[in-house]
Amino acid sequence: MADRPYFLWDVDITDAEFRARLKHPDPAIRAQWQGRLLAQARYREVWDYISVAEILANWDAIQRHLGRSRRSWENLFDAWRAHGLIPAR
Repeated sequence: MADRPYFLWDVDITDAEFRARLKHPDPAIRAQWQGRLLAQARYREVWDYISVAEILANWDAIQRHLGRSRRSWENLFDAWRAHGLIPAR
């Protein structure tokens, strides 16, 4: 599938379908796909799909889908909070 995001190699989904799932009205479905993005895409490419505000708004649901990458994202957000770049919890 030519239009499939490289980091979703195991799912038959187009980029447009993936983007729609990142905005899904069901928070559980949305968090699953957002978590997959954070866990599998390259860091700089995450921002092509989702904003920091969207991640923070759904963080409690997203984090369970991150696997080993969870700590890296937590460290990043903790550093941004320490520098006043994002609000404290």
